[in-house]
Amino acid sequence: MITTTPVKRIIEKAGGTRVSNQAAKELAHFLEHKTKTLALESQKLAEHAGRKTVMRNDVKMAKKVLE
Repeated sequence: MITTTPVKRIIEKAGGTRVSNQAAKELAHFLEHKTKTLALESQKLAEHAGRKTVMRNDVKMAKKVLE
């Protein structure tokens, strides 16, 4: 689970001066979902290549596939 403190920091760096806990929780939930989807696709690509280890290129390819 992604905690709200780093998410609030991300929003603030993007220009948000004040960030509610609900906003941080919503963004954290969204990021977790997207990250899980990316991780699963990366794992599939690593397995397809005959590896157990997910490599940087697997993540890059997964990003392209999911776009």
